[in-house]
Amino acid sequence: MELEKLLQPKERASFELRALYEAAGCRKYHMGQFEEYALYQENQSFLPSRQVITFTDLDGRLLALKPDVTLSIAKSAQPAPGQTRRFYYNENVYRPSAESGAFKEIAQMGLEIIGQVGGAETGQAVALAAQSLDILSRAMGPDWRLVAGHMGYISALLDAVGAPAHTRQGLLSRLRARSGHELRTAALDAGVGQAGAEALAGLLELSGPAAQVLPRAAAACRSDAMAAALGELRGALQALPGGAGGRVWLDLALSGEMEYYNGLIFQGYLQGAPRPALRGGRYDLLARKFTPGAGAVGFAVYLDELDRAAPPPAQSAAPAMLNIALPKGRLGDKVYSLLAEGGCLAPEDYNATRRLVVEDKAAGVRCFLVKPSDVAIYVEHGAADIGIVGRDILAESEADVYELLDTGLGRCRMCVAGPAGFADDPGRPLRVATKFTRIAKEYFARQGRDIEIIHLNGSIELAPILGLSDVIVDIVETGATLQENGLAVLTGFMPISARVIANKSSYQFKRRQTDRLLEGLRGAIARRAHNKEETR
Repeated sequence: MELEKLLQPKERASFELRALYEAAGCRKYHMGQFEEYALYQENQSFLPSRQVITFTDLDGRLLALKPDVTLSIAKSAQPAPGQTRRFYYNENVYRPSAESGAFKEIAQMGLEIIGQVGGAETGQAVALAAQSLDILSRAMGPDWRLVAGHMGYISALLDAVGAPAHTRQGLLSRLRARSGHELRTAALDAGVGQAGAEALAGLLELSGPAAQVLPRAAAACRSDAMAAALGELRGALQALPGGAGGRVWLDLALSGEMEYYNGLIFQGYLQGAPRPALRGGRYDLLARKFTPGAGAVGFAVYLDELDRAAPPPAQSAAPAMLNIALPKGRLGDKVYSLLAEGGCLAPEDYNATRRLVVEDKAAGVRCFLVKPSDVAIYVEHGAADIGIVGRDILAESEADVYELLDTGLGRCRMCVAGPAGFADDPGRPLRVATKFTRIAKEYFARQGRDIEIIHLNGSIELAPILGLSDVIVDIVETGATLQENGLAVLTGFMPISARVIANKSSYQFKRRQTDRLLEGLRGAIARRAHNKEETR
């Protein structure tokens, strides 16, 4: 007991997880820090990031600091036909940090079941995942939630609506972001029709406690394959330990990369931690690269998330406040007005005060006033549960958040602009001035155009006028500034408006409050549209 008091929460959790996995029949797998780079190069689609630290060994071999453990286990497990092998590991991996972008050593535990894997083995993995989260929560204090879905259900629906293969990754990315508005647009562009687009968007509604979701998911089935996937989910839930059921939700929009996950998929969250503390699922495709006919299921536990999980505040009868990051300035005024119209908070002129935090205790809402470019950062890191941010900032930052609603505020578009009558010379790189470097690079990469980026922070229109660049990539609302300076829009490629975003972990624990806010905003948007129509 005295020893336990000396251990840090992460250390206590590590000991308990090890005991749990060994009791489940898992054998410890240990690997060195290095692996031959060829393993990762040949299996890049199975890695969380394609960025790997490499070096040349004294014997000339190209080695890598391991970015992943599952690949090594899948390679070395080699189960015999009909055999099931169970492993657990406690290793450090080396990946780019979500916070800094620099490489970081990440403490990771996990287990893998490889070989003959059926419903019993999948159910065991899900049950152990739930027990793992329970151990993590006991070590730190916050609540936990395990969210499960099935890639087979999504894939079968994509088949049923006739989504072309080349469009599916794009559709999945919008599902992962819970971006219903973008998903509908992409689905229509993919040619699945209005009914198909609505069916795909309907996946976003199939989320919540299993008892509520399963009947609706069954009614939405369009094929035997969808029904079979749902049956696997139902079977896995039956293996859960007593008392875990209320903390396990279904989310039929939960998806991973199609090259990796092919069946059940799940993620675990700790209250107060901004990112999933556990990820896993069926990954038969990877297992079969090394052992034909094998199946595999497993998960990783990210122990470092315990350092980020803030213990919840003292127990109170009142629900926790919903924290909203609002952009300062003109867009912030519009957003605040829309929130007030939707009954989400009391009307207040926050410009009349120097306060950076505005609370409405009656509505259970706390608003932070931050720079527009920082909204997504506050939300992604969990300092805010909800944020309202322009799509331009969201795309440039690539923040890992849910995009829940298009408010329609601040409509404009991202454009390529240049001198009127500009003629591109494909024989040399195009010089592009912009503050949206990621957006510009991705746009011109899709065009197959070689460019030279010139990063500027303001007065972008000056660049082509003074010969610093050939063209610019910038936001255009009316085009008046361009015209006054002898410039013109050459092409517009991204519609922009203010979007409601949510932290992925907060969304799990404050779903009811978030949905109430979204309902209020949708009502206010609809009333504005109706009033505008009547005045025409």
